[in-house]
Amino acid sequence: MFERPRAGERAVLVRLGLGTPVKREDLEEFQQLARSAGAYPVATITGRRERPDSRYFVGSGKAQEIASAARAENAELILFDHPLSPSQQRNLERLSGVRVLDRSGLILDIFARRARSFEGKLEVELAQLKHQSSRLVRGWTHLERQKGGIGMRGGPGETQLETDRRLLSARMRSVTQRLERLKRQRDTGRSARAQIPVPSVALVGYTNAGKSTLFNALTGSEVYIADQLFATLDPTVRRLSLPGGAPVVLADTVGFIRELPHELVAAFQSTLQEAREAHLLLHVVDASDPRRDEHIHQVDSVLNEIGAGAIPQLRVYNKIDRLQLVPKLERAADGRPGAVWISASAQLGLTLLREAIAERLDLNVSRLWMHLPPGGGAMRARLYAAGVVREERALEDGAIELLVELPAAELAAWAAQPGVQLLQAQPPPASPAHPLPAPYLEPVAEPQAAIVEC
Repeated sequence: MFERPRAGERAVLVRLGLGTPVKREDLEEFQQLARSAGAYPVATITGRRERPDSRYFVGSGKAQEIASAARAENAELILFDHPLSPSQQRNLERLSGVRVLDRSGLILDIFARRARSFEGKLEVELAQLKHQSSRLVRGWTHLERQKGGIGMRGGPGETQLETDRRLLSARMRSVTQRLERLKRQRDTGRSARAQIPVPSVALVGYTNAGKSTLFNALTGSEVYIADQLFATLDPTVRRLSLPGGAPVVLADTVGFIRELPHELVAAFQSTLQEAREAHLLLHVVDASDPRRDEHIHQVDSVLNEIGAGAIPQLRVYNKIDRLQLVPKLERAADGRPGAVWISASAQLGLTLLREAIAERLDLNVSRLWMHLPPGGGAMRARLYAAGVVREERALEDGAIELLVELPAAELAAWAAQPGVQLLQAQPPPASPAHPLPAPYLEPVAEPQAAIVEC
């Protein structure tokens, strides 16, 4: 359905500076985008205009230059690093006789190649359908062909364009309904996970900043990594143990980029949901990139756009090995960790980063006995799933007592559950059948005081 570049397709790249000269870094990023989509750049045309031309975007003279370059290089595709209107795209194709794809279509194609999950593929398809619906008129030569029917011979019938629009609308409704069903299922699963009070941390940052490399280094996972834009699209979630044994959930999300098409931001709700609902964002920055400050601004802009701008951030400057720097921790004005300088690929500063995450989340772990009422098997299962249980004892009345290690905030959340009591870290009298091991016989504060502290 969606017209995408074929592998190795010869392409002419076009980038204009609107009011300012073309920046070399922007041009290099655009070339990376083209290669990520499978295109083979054979020519690059740049220029400068104060404002886009309404007919060709680039002006008639530059449009002729682009068409001549496409013929001279036997190009099969012209890629614009700008969003084009349907009429501009159609006029350029008529002039050059070559397919034209704008920045939004190019990024959509890359996302379609990277999507692996069923939901991600549906979201890509929905974004493609919305993008394509305004461009139906291009490439057709039979749109005004009309058809009649029994009792309608010679009548106006339905044009091919109307038929295609109707089919696209039906498909968009179908995809939207399937995504709504998946969203309800995801919300149900998220509600169940929310009953296990484990903080969540999301990796965000400019694309190719090293988020997936850091994710693998912290969790021991094998998420796909590559030196290319949008190497990871579908979010991946793993459990991470911090100093002291406190568990958190770490999520790797899609990288951001300048001028990210709005239809992608609107379509990829599940991909961006991990960032919106995190307790802490690890904003990964390529410390060796000369444009890192500009990339930080771009990421913050997208976070504000998706409703995640108010979530606390811990800045992570990655790739310090390229600058021959040593790991270090920078504190903000309030004394809390504000930035950590690391190298994920060289395994430098990861312990410092874990400690900074624990401090920002206030994950000082306490060890207490938790008394669960009879019938508290579901709560017991959630605690075991969270990996915080160190010892268990069943009482004669059917109640359960668990020795758990949890941060104070999470202990307070559990104490609010009906029938749950927090006790001192002293075991009750051991029964002959299930004696408790000696390592857990460590007294702490009185039970009531422990409850108040939580």
